[in-house]
Amino acid sequence: MGRIVVSDNVSLDGVIQDPAGDEGFTRGGWVGLIKDRPGANELALDEALGAEALLLGRRTYEWMAGRWASRSGELADRLNSMPKYVVSSTLEDPDWHNSTVLKGDAANEVSRLKQELDGDIVVVASFQLVRTLMEHDLVDELRLKIYPVVLGDGERLFGETSDKKPMRLHDTKTIDGDVAYLTYEPVRDA
Repeated sequence: MGRIVVSDNVSLDGVIQDPAGDEGFTRGGWVGLIKDRPGANELALDEALGAEALLLGRRTYEWMAGRWASRSGELADRLNSMPKYVVSSTLEDPDWHNSTVLKGDAANEVSRLKQELDGDIVVVASFQLVRTLMEHDLVDELRLKIYPVVLGDGERLFGETSDKKPMRLHDTKTIDGDVAYLTYEPVRDA
């Protein structure tokens, strides 16, 4: 059975919007260049190598496909070759190699995907999808890279939920001297 692993860059105040600075958000670019952060770069590669598949929302899929499909190198080669699943009601013909569109109810489609795959199914960015997965208790692990910046505005990773979602801190690390890497697992009823 697969595990849904959410892996995201987040500001201290919970903003996920435009970390790279190319989406036009006035406060975007708060992560900096990954090439300038060797620890973050290594973490991204390790995560991609350890994943069974990527699970993405349509906007994140299009952004990543536009950025990675033409690149080469160890991380690009892994991202380009691995299975990618896109939750979308509008995307028809994905052109990034090894991509499949999941149409219909997102929670049902992801539940089915978890049954079909073994290993980590990694969700990056895709905050709307993350909110749906959290609401339906489909997330098995959160990997948050907390960057030392307060933005004061922007789209937050988590939105309203129908009930609290208790999590247990599983691991902590520091990356590149100033990024907190926190791993959480849901506390599920016995």
